[in-house]
Amino acid sequence: MKKYNLLYILIAGMMLCTSCSDFLDTDSPSEQSKENLYENEGMTRSAIMGVYSELAGTYVYGQKMSVNWQGVSDIEQASGYQEDPATDKTSDSGAANYWCDWYNKTLQWGYIFKMAELASTAVDGIRASKAFNSGSVAMKRYMGEALVLRSLSYFELVRRWGDIPFKEGMSNSDLSNVYMGKINRDSIYSCIVKDMKEAIDYLPWVGELADYNSERITKGFAKGMLARIALFAGGWSVRDGKEFPAGANVERYPNTEQNPGMEEVGEYYIGRPSNWRDYYEIAEQQCAEIIGDPENPHKLDPDYGDIWESVCGLKANTYNENLFEVANGVGYSGDIGTLMGRAMDGNLGYGQRGFGGTYVSTNAYYFYSFDQNDKRRDYACYWPVYKKDGTVKEVMQNDIMSVRLGKWSFFWTAESYRSIALTATARTPTGINWIVMRYPDILLMFAEARYMLGKGENSVNEKAGISAAKALEMVRERAFGSGSEAVMDYKKVDFFDAIVNERAWEFGGEGIRKLDLIRWGLLDSKIEEMKVAMLYMLDGTHPIQIFDKTYQPEDFPNKLYFKYDNNGEFMDFSSINFYTKRAANPDEKVYTEVKWFPEIYWNVKETDVNKDHNLIKNATKILVCASGLRKSYDYSQLLSTLKYGSLIQDRLNGYKIGNGVCNYRHLFSIYYDDIYKSKGYLSNSYGYDNSAQ
Repeated sequence: MKKYNLLYILIAGMMLCTSCSDFLDTDSPSEQSKENLYENEGMTRSAIMGVYSELAGTYVYGQKMSVNWQGVSDIEQASGYQEDPATDKTSDSGAANYWCDWYNKTLQWGYIFKMAELASTAVDGIRASKAFNSGSVAMKRYMGEALVLRSLSYFELVRRWGDIPFKEGMSNSDLSNVYMGKINRDSIYSCIVKDMKEAIDYLPWVGELADYNSERITKGFAKGMLARIALFAGGWSVRDGKEFPAGANVERYPNTEQNPGMEEVGEYYIGRPSNWRDYYEIAEQQCAEIIGDPENPHKLDPDYGDIWESVCGLKANTYNENLFEVANGVGYSGDIGTLMGRAMDGNLGYGQRGFGGTYVSTNAYYFYSFDQNDKRRDYACYWPVYKKDGTVKEVMQNDIMSVRLGKWSFFWTAESYRSIALTATARTPTGINWIVMRYPDILLMFAEARYMLGKGENSVNEKAGISAAKALEMVRERAFGSGSEAVMDYKKVDFFDAIVNERAWEFGGEGIRKLDLIRWGLLDSKIEEMKVAMLYMLDGTHPIQIFDKTYQPEDFPNKLYFKYDNNGEFMDFSSINFYTKRAANPDEKVYTEVKWFPEIYWNVKETDVNKDHNLIKNATKILVCASGLRKSYDYSQLLSTLKYGSLIQDRLNGYKIGNGVCNYRHLFSIYYDDIYKSKGYLSNSYGYDNSAQ
C-alpha cells in the first residue's frame, strides 16, 4: 500500500472527525460549513478521504468485520470450538456462536453509523454544490465514492443487525432527525440499491486515473458491490413480525418441516422479499456488465497464492483481482494476520508476539472438503504451527478441531512490519489490507444469479459472453489448472450446490461464508452437517459426508508421515499422506510421524472412556458450537448411533443449547447504551430485549 495514501487518509480523517459527529451521537451535529467545504475540489477530496479512514477502524474492517465478527459457519470457527458459549454472552466468542445480549460491548454499531453519517454529509454537501451541478468530473467521482461508502455502511449494518435506524441525509443541526426507530430492512435495501446505481456512472475503472487503485472505490467494485447487496436484499433472514408484520411483499421460508431450525416461533420467522427475483436480475446484470466490458481491468490472478503473498507484502495485485481493499498501515491499523493466519508462537527469532492467532480458524471438515489436488486447500487450511519449544521449524499439529487459516503468513509480510515486530512487546498492526471483494466473486455471483433465475447453467448471457457454467469453470480452472479433469467434477451435484461449495473453497476465512449461508437460508443446516461429520470423525464407525465427498473410515490414515524441505524449517506438503494409509514410516531418518485422528480417537480403550475423556469433551464442544442459533436442539437420535453416544449425552445435559426464543437467530443484539440514548425509540428483538425488563 502507498504510504502517501495512508498518511493522506489519516490526516483527512482527523480533520473530518473533529467536525462531524456519529449518527447516533446526539451531543453535537456537524458544524463544518458544507457550503464552503464542498465548493472546493481539494477540500472535498479531503472529506472523502476522511470517510475512507473510518474503514480501517477497529469496529469496522480493521478488526471486527474482518476478524472477530466472521462468526461460526460450517468452515470457520471463532477461537476454536468453545467449552460453553452460552455462558459467554458479552464477548465476540459468545456472539460468534449466536449467544449475546445487550451488554455485549464488543458489538457496538456506532463506528459504522459514524461512517454512514460522514458519507451522508459528503453526499449532501456535494449534491448542493455549484461545482457538482456545473458538471465537474472530479466532483462526480467524489459523489460516487461517497454514495458507495454510505451504502456500504448501511449494508454492513443491515446484514448484521437487521432492521435499523436509517435516513438518507445527514443529521440536522437541531437534532430533529436524530432520534428514530428502526426502519424495515427491505426499505433500506431499496434505498441503497438506488444510491449504488447512481454512483456507478460517476466512477472510473481502477487504474483509469493515477490515484484510483484498489484502495479507492472504482466502477468495478461499485458494480460488484451492487450485485452483492442485491443478492442479500433478495435473500433470507430472520424477521420480527411484531415490529414489521409480514404482508404480501414478504415470502416465508418453505418446507420448514424438513428443517426444524427454520420453523416460525411466535412472531419470529424467516423471510425474504417477494420480489427477490428483481434483485437477482440486478446482480446478474451488474456482474455480466463487468465480465463483458472490454475496458474491464479486473482478471483472475493465475496464481492463487500470489493473491495472499502480495497482500501480506503490501503490494498491489498485478491482475487487479482485488476490486477493493481497505487501506491499512503498518503500526497504525489492521489485525489481519496477527489474529488469524499461519501460527507462530513468539520468542523464536521472529519477534516476541508471534503471528496467526485463532480468532478465526477452521477444522478438518473444511480440509477434507477439498479435492486433494485443489491448489487453494493449503491456503485455506494450514496444519503446521511453530511452538515455543526452542525449535525453529514447523511442527505438525493434529487437532482436527483447530486448523489455522493459511492465507496470511509472517514470512510474506513487508519488511516494514517485520522490523517492528522483531522488537515489539505488544501486538503490532500488520498494515495488511483487508480485501473486501475479489474478481472470482463477480464470476460466482453471476453464475448463481443467472441459474437461480431459471436461465439454466449452459445458456449464454449476451452481455457477459459466457454461461453460468463457464463462469464457475473459470474459477475452478485456476484451482486445478486448465485442462484438469477435476474442473468438471462440480457436475456431480446440483448446480446451485456446486456454487455453494465453490464459494466455500474460494473464500474461506474472508468473512464471506457465514453471511452467504444466511442469505441462502442454509446457515443452520450447513452447521448441523458439519457437526455430524465431525462427530463421525471422532467416532470412526460411519461413512462421513463432507460436501460432495463421502469418506469411509478406512480412507483416513492412522498416522501422518512427512519430511521437511532442504532447509529443515518448512514441511514438504507433497510428502504428507493425508489421504493414504501407510503401514510404516517410509524412512525414519527422513520422515517425521505424528498420530492422526483415527489413532487418537478410534483406538482408545473403552475402559478409559468416561464423560471427562477428551473424546467426550470434544464431541460435546462440537454439539454446543453455534448453539444459540436455534430455539432448541435434540441430538438424541444422532447420539444413539455413536459408540459413546450415551456418555456424550450425559455430558451435554450439563450445557445450555438453544436460545429458547426463536430459530435462525443470526443477528446481533443492540448494545444497551445505544438503546438508552435513543430516548425510547429503540429496543431489541429476538430474545435480546433486556431493555424491557
